[in-house]
Amino acid sequence: MPDYSNEAQHVGPVVGVDEAGRGPLAGPVVAAAVVLDADCIPEGLNDSKVLTAARRAELCARLLDCARVGVGIASVEEIDSLNILWATMLAMTRAVEALDLVPGMVLVDGNRCPKWQFSSRAIIGGDALCLSISAASIVAKHRRDCMMRDYDAVYPGYGWASNKGYGAKTHQEALARLGPTPLHRRSFAPVRQAELALGVAQG
Repeated sequence: MPDYSNEAQHVGPVVGVDEAGRGPLAGPVVAAAVVLDADCIPEGLNDSKVLTAARRAELCARLLDCARVGVGIASVEEIDSLNILWATMLAMTRAVEALDLVPGMVLVDGNRCPKWQFSSRAIIGGDALCLSISAASIVAKHRRDCMMRDYDAVYPGYGWASNKGYGAKTHQEALARLGPTPLHRRSFAPVRQAELALGVAQG
């Protein structure tokens, strides 16, 4: 289980950062930055991937009540223009800036940090080790999942309410049948190939 030992090593506001949505074929990438209150840490924080959607929603609501939370988004257009790695770094930077504070340290899930002015450290597997990063992973995933459910109503047929834009079989079948939407990442090979194939078939 994650603990508070990494945060305890630093002075000043310690920010945990994580993202959701690097792998999907559609939708933005969303990052969250969280500063926990050591006296009010919700029980049950963990890597968002091991929690149910209902538990993530509950913990996200509690974090919004007792922690400082910032969210940053990189759009599909930014993903296609920058590539997914740098769009993710942009979303992380926006999330930290949204906190409107000067961090003492930023702890980032993964093996690299964005190129920013903040003191920071990358922690591989940090969402399962560090409470602040766990909190950020929960907020980022819950926010993005909610966005994809909303987008499913705008662009029905792709199953985004359930697959959240990932390349599930039903999503890829719909992509081949219906073609890409404005929310599909055309820099991703499956989307590019589906668009090309549909254009050839219609031509």
